Amino acid sequence: MTTDPWGRVDDDGTVYVRTSDGERVVGSWQAGAPEEALAFYRNKYDALVTQVELLEKRLRSTDLSASAAMSSIDKLRGSVTGANAVGDLDSLMKRLDDLAGRAEERKVEQKQAQEQARGQAREIKERIVAEAERVAVETTHWKSGGERMLQLIEEWKKAPRADRPTEQALWKRMSTARNSFSKRRKAYFANLDQQREGVRAEKERIVAEAEALSNSTEWGPTARAYRDLMQRWKAGGRADRASEDKLWARFKAAQDTFFDARNAVFAERDAELRVNAEAKEKILAEAKAEIPTISDPRRARARLRDFQNAWEEAGELPRDVRDQLEGAFRKIEDGVRRAEDAEWERTNPEARARAKDTVDQLSAAIQSLETKLEKARAAGETRRVQEHEAALEARRSWLTEAEKALNEMS
Repeated sequence: MTTDPWGRVDDDGTVYVRTSDGERVVGSWQAGAPEEALAFYRNKYDALVTQVELLEKRLRSTDLSASAAMSSIDKLRGSVTGANAVGDLDSLMKRLDDLAGRAEERKVEQKQAQEQARGQAREIKERIVAEAERVAVETTHWKSGGERMLQLIEEWKKAPRADRPTEQALWKRMSTARNSFSKRRKAYFANLDQQREGVRAEKERIVAEAEALSNSTEWGPTARAYRDLMQRWKAGGRADRASEDKLWARFKAAQDTFFDARNAVFAERDAELRVNAEAKEKILAEAKAEIPTISDPRRARARLRDFQNAWEEAGELPRDVRDQLEGAFRKIEDGVRRAEDAEWERTNPEARARAKDTVDQLSAAIQSLETKLEKARAAGETRRVQEHEAALEARRSWLTEAEKALNEMS
């Protein structure tokens, strides 16, 4: 009989392995020496050791999942339990038990890591959903809002996954936000199209009125009518781009037709009125030279009437010099009016009476102060002397000015 620490070969060739549960038969060897049998079955044991060592290494140095490790451990346990091999199967089973403990630890770690990852994924996707809901409710910049909503969908797809119930709940909110935004945008543009159609119809009416006026020769009323039409055009908003451009082209063409015709008529009229401008320039020059030299306002007014009559008889002015010449003539008229006003103020009986009363009051006040001053001097009251002297000086100055004004009214 041939033996080793973990097994033996019986005389009849039966091969046994020793375990804590006792011996068990692992095979029969009839082909050679018993040592060869033990070597053969020890090689089978070594193969099992190699598998266990490989699993230990994978569990220690790779991210092998706990479930995959446990599956490999269970498989190796089955192989070791019924192994037809000779070796320390008990220690090998112990190593597998240790591996199972480490796999359980990894299972806990992986579960914690998974929960943490799902929590982070939930936070990321809740942020994405919250922004999508804000865009859906608040945004009125439809182009940028639509682009941002698409970006958020892509961010959602690229984000890590949370647990299934959370994913489903958040995606429902995300989908609701996207649909809400799409409905708001669709409603906005539908309403905008309706508004633009109303604007287009109103501008059609404006253009029709403008075209009806384009051949009018009532220059003033028609020009005012075109200004009113332009105000209505600006206040009416914008139609769709194509209609807006076409309608504006028609409106401008009608307006240009009228104003071109009016300008041609006015240009011809201005040429005819040029002789009136020359006559009024001469009247203006004479008035400027003569009227300021007349000191008597009544005579100045009488002479101004002569110039005014001549000015009216000279006729209408061309538009390009009308404001200039009319403005210059009004300055002469204003000068005469100011001279008349000043003369009235100077000769007004009520104003002269008030000036005379002021002179009398100041004179009486001065006499009273002079009396008080003499008494203060006699009494040696220095402070009162100074006060009366200062008051006298002020009132004498006022009296001088009042007498001057009264004299100018005489």
